[in-house]
Amino acid sequence: MKDKVFVTTDVGGTFTDLVYLSEDPKTGRQQLKTAKVDTTPPNFEQGVLNVMEKANVDVNQIDVMAHGTTVVINALTERKGAKTALITTQGFRDVLEIGRGNRPDFFNLNYQKPIAYVPRHLRFEVNERINYQGEVTQALGLLPLANIIKELEDNQVEAVAICLLNAYKNPQHEIALSNAITALTDKFDVICSHQISREWREYERTSTTVLSAYVQPIASRYLSRLHHGLLEKDFIGQLYVMQSNCGVDTLKSAQQIPITMVESGPASGIWGAAELGKIINEPNLIALDIGGTTAKCALINNGEVKITSDYYIERSNVSAGYPIMVPVVDLVEIGNGGGSIAWVDDFNKLHVGPQSAGASPGPVAYGRGGKAATTTDANLALGRINPEFFCGGELKADMASVQTSLEEIAKPLGISSQDVARGIVRIANNNMVNALKLVSVNRGHDPRDFTMVAFGGGGAMHAAALAAELGIKKLIIPATAAVFSAWGMMMSDIRRDRLLTYLSAWDDQTLPFINEQMALLYQELESEFISENLTSDKTTFQFFGRFRYENQEHSIEVSLPRVLDESSIEAVRASFQQLYLQEYTYNLDNEIELVGLHLVGKADVGKVKLPKQQQSGRLIAETIKGEREVDYAEDGVHTSVIYDGDLLEPMMAFSGPAIIEQTGTTIVIHPNQTVFLDEYSNVIVELLKNKGGEHA
Repeated sequence: MKDKVFVTTDVGGTFTDLVYLSEDPKTGRQQLKTAKVDTTPPNFEQGVLNVMEKANVDVNQIDVMAHGTTVVINALTERKGAKTALITTQGFRDVLEIGRGNRPDFFNLNYQKPIAYVPRHLRFEVNERINYQGEVTQALGLLPLANIIKELEDNQVEAVAICLLNAYKNPQHEIALSNAITALTDKFDVICSHQISREWREYERTSTTVLSAYVQPIASRYLSRLHHGLLEKDFIGQLYVMQSNCGVDTLKSAQQIPITMVESGPASGIWGAAELGKIINEPNLIALDIGGTTAKCALINNGEVKITSDYYIERSNVSAGYPIMVPVVDLVEIGNGGGSIAWVDDFNKLHVGPQSAGASPGPVAYGRGGKAATTTDANLALGRINPEFFCGGELKADMASVQTSLEEIAKPLGISSQDVARGIVRIANNNMVNALKLVSVNRGHDPRDFTMVAFGGGGAMHAAALAAELGIKKLIIPATAAVFSAWGMMMSDIRRDRLLTYLSAWDDQTLPFINEQMALLYQELESEFISENLTSDKTTFQFFGRFRYENQEHSIEVSLPRVLDESSIEAVRASFQQLYLQEYTYNLDNEIELVGLHLVGKADVGKVKLPKQQQSGRLIAETIKGEREVDYAEDGVHTSVIYDGDLLEPMMAFSGPAIIEQTGTTIVIHPNQTVFLDEYSNVIVELLKNKGGEHA
């Protein structure tokens, strides 16, 4: 019997990562390989094939492959999607521009709403009406359809979004309209709102449908090219695509609704952190992912990753952004990564990000023509990164150009280039601390009660300083930190979420009706799994209810049993009160009501098991590469011991100040911090003192 081979690939804004794992089914012995190459826009699939070639992966030996990608989010933020039209109910043509009155810059009289992805001349109306109870009050009129299609063809439209009023309650008119269009022409990709979301809120549902249609052709083509490229190399395994809900799904499903991939890369890293926490008995974690372009963070409480459908792209302190109402891991993302560009504004104030140097030209140190100093360049100048072991030794850092770029910033500020480098790191750290507070302090959690897990190419470089700032006592750098998002996919199940707006009082009288609706959701999803040969021994289901105080707006999600009975009334009410108090700091005397149901279905596709690492008897002294002066910014300059991270083994221990150099990342250990490696070769950093100097 041959080894079972798992491969995962993750396309990021700067790098494309790979994790390869083969497992002997008899002995359980594993072989792990990782690799990293530059991302290759716009042909992202080429980067995937490149990284497989670099890792010497025999494609026809792969049993299971999972893939995460930034193609969807890039197409949205760079406005490189398909030309899209919208067909909606008469009277709702302008819902995309009306939006909500939730502009963040509320007192700015010159505020401009985000520009709609579909211009007004490509938004069309049809006569029809379904009321809020799902009853047809006006039949669908298809007479204008021929003229609409002609206009679509004349405007060279590629995708059509259909979003009709109250279709989340009754989709029959959307189905009829979609069928009528496809019967007349096959020139468009047609997406209906009920295929994506069955939740209320007309603006959010319309925005979601439009954005899904906008990325549908480009994402579908990309996945097809990737699959074709694998087939050309004799791939015969099962290909899964990472979703934003921390699960994977089949290639076919992902191609039909690609908007569910909008945050697939960050989701896999957060899920990987949660699964690692379960293995090493750390259920309460703050996960931090610092890549080349962005930093992402999320909170994992009692081993659970929070999933939300209240997700926006391009939301900032000056823009309301665009809502996407699909299940997405609840995270905060900021434009600060290794490639974030440092710049000085008109008032001689230093900033870092959100602009990024990306993979090309990349940081100045790459020597590819980049002129603007980045966070990576600052870390090189401070001695944190070894210029002779840059990118795992694959590149020699262009330190002369780094120095020139820092001096260019230093001139208007009237300070030294070394002070500029310190300032860049401190500002980047400050931006990340603010993001970490958004997922912890701002949501009623004390970060000191959590352990931090840091990963991504830049996570290990900044995490020790960030953890100290927040008073966190323990920091974990996973053994596969540089490619941890790709590793996280190996720990994922197929996951599908069904969310349904369902308004109901929460009392004995309504339980039978709620149970009936829950049974329908369950039967629908179970049948879908069965049709794909995902049998009951491989599947699990979990219900949640969204509750709010009567006459209030904000809802809280509470776990529900499969079948509700009288004991559920008080149990759910108590859980709601506790969760609401934690989130909003108060409770009300009002009764609660149900506003929505959420069913999570998972199917096991053969997750890998994390093996314990063996010790060779190597001494810690044999892992030391030397010493160098390292500038720790606020902690001063220290002579630091340099360790070869690829030689470190379980149960080894030492103290900072130190630098651990691994092939894919550099781990910065500050003074007064101690390190040991656990039985899985994860680097565990104990922070002996907090920022105030008191013992943690």
